[in-house]
Amino acid sequence: MNLEDLGKNDSKKMYKTYDEWPEIAKNSFNKKFEKIDVGDIDHIVFAGMGGSGSIGDAISSILSKEDIHISNVKGYLLPKTVDSKTLVITTSVSGNTSETFSILKNAKETSAKVVGFSSGGLIEKYCNNNNIFFQKIPMIHSPRASFPSFLYSILNILEPILPIKQNDINESISALEKTRKNIFSGNLTLENKSLDLAKFVKDVVCIYYPAGFQAVATRYKNSLQENSKIHAMTEDVIESSHNGIVSWEKQSIVNPVLIQGKDDHFKTSERWNLLEEFFEKNKINFKKIESLNGSILSKITNLVYLVDYSTIYFAAINHIDPSPVDSIDFIKSKLWFGKYNLSVKFYMLN
Repeated sequence: MNLEDLGKNDSKKMYKTYDEWPEIAKNSFNKKFEKIDVGDIDHIVFAGMGGSGSIGDAISSILSKEDIHISNVKGYLLPKTVDSKTLVITTSVSGNTSETFSILKNAKETSAKVVGFSSGGLIEKYCNNNNIFFQKIPMIHSPRASFPSFLYSILNILEPILPIKQNDINESISALEKTRKNIFSGNLTLENKSLDLAKFVKDVVCIYYPAGFQAVATRYKNSLQENSKIHAMTEDVIESSHNGIVSWEKQSIVNPVLIQGKDDHFKTSERWNLLEEFFEKNKINFKKIESLNGSILSKITNLVYLVDYSTIYFAAINHIDPSPVDSIDFIKSKLWFGKYNLSVKFYMLN
């Protein structure tokens, strides 16, 4: 594949946005936003769908070792544990996601602290009309391509309440710059790890992940579905040893991809070894993706960068345009917001 092939199949030049991810991340974190410090919080709820939901997934993983309860909501209902010590963070890149809008309205009726992030839309209007903290963040290309913009902007704004060190931010951005040198569109060689992964993938992908990397696996699954237009599933490597592994006893078109951490728990490393031994014994081809060294923030953002870009390359190799998501548009065109200042249906992006 060459750059001409890539550009020919990628009608909206999504790959060019991905080439700029390190700068987008850096500029987003350094931007002068109003900070938010809501005080006594012991529970954070992230609400968002699709590309917007992956922001909450990532931050949840980053905070997984901290002494704070995290809930991710991908639907219409708030957890019953929401109280005055809860911060509800609603994220919709478009600002018009019906599920997230519903959570925002429901959260307003509780004692929880509530914030909203979007590029505009009904989320912005509702927050402004109801005295809810809101920050407008521009959408770059599409919700899924806006991942670094929204993630690092939210980390910036929530800096007073998130136990993430400045060194971890700087390290993650430097790592993104290093990763880009290998995977960006100017290096379409055999050494490009994203391109190599794209060439391995065929029909259906099964993504194995360890504790802490569920956000990466979910994001990869979603991007395979949206950009590459193929089926994908995720499996926790430990849990799969008790059920999912049996499905490999018969011939399959599924391609296993193993997302591993540099410092996985020793029992998890043991399980990886066993899974690889099983695949090799049964002549099942698999691809192993390993995180870099560093903080959990660096590991997650750089793995997302690598696997996401691979889905764009897959699309180009297979003459698929990664940008359009007609089936999502069809579903969302049928959704109805109710009576909140609307007289027509909305075509919504998450």
